[in-house]
Amino acid sequence: MVYNILNGDALAYSFPDAKIEGEMIVVREGLIDGDLSGNTLDGFWRSRAKYQGVSADDYHSKVVTEFEKILHAPDDSTFNLWFEYDLFCQVNMWFVISLIDSLPIKKEVFAVYTAHADKTSKHFWNGFGPANTDELRICYANKVALSEADIHFGKDLWEAYKNGDLKRLIVLSQRPSPAFPYVAEVVKAHADRFPEDGTKGRPEKVIEDITKHISTDFKEVFKEFWKRESIYGFGDTQLKLLYDKVMEAR
Repeated sequence: MVYNILNGDALAYSFPDAKIEGEMIVVREGLIDGDLSGNTLDGFWRSRAKYQGVSADDYHSKVVTEFEKILHAPDDSTFNLWFEYDLFCQVNMWFVISLIDSLPIKKEVFAVYTAHADKTSKHFWNGFGPANTDELRICYANKVALSEADIHFGKDLWEAYKNGDLKRLIVLSQRPSPAFPYVAEVVKAHADRFPEDGTKGRPEKVIEDITKHISTDFKEVFKEFWKRESIYGFGDTQLKLLYDKVMEAR
């Protein structure tokens, strides 16, 4: 069985037109923020549902059922992980890899990145959104095989992230791997959210500068933040929380 694991519904809408083999699994989570507690998957799902302010049943029907397709995959399955380079996507991908790592089956795993995007492009970190069907096929053709060591590495990254162990995460990020080409930059961006000296995090400082010199309008702040810090991959939900925090402190 072949599975194409997509990060979010936006890609899922355009993906079928590319006519790439396999069943779609849609990740409808944003593990970049919120409660990650739970010693079991059931406990973790409960924490996430509570954080998002939805019932356990609603969370299960919308989110968990997709992850369960991974957990119920048959022997000799192939997983194509369609995740971008930014922090938002990478954290979700680490979690998905941790699920795949737990499967007692023969499996092949590939990372499908935005191979069509020029590194100098504003879409480099988050390039699937504007990609057309031909570009999606280019990304697929350039997919990167994950070795067993890479899969374990992804699981280790997730566990360090989930446990809030920044030191461990930073140490791990120094390990070179073609499957995670920008992990050092992404982990640094994450660590910069939580300075050791207790000062404001990098995203808050950027928002503060934007509201001071460009605009206080959230739409304008969002647009400018993405120009400067697309490495975070923040959606409006994540950025609005930080924006409100900055505006309240003005």
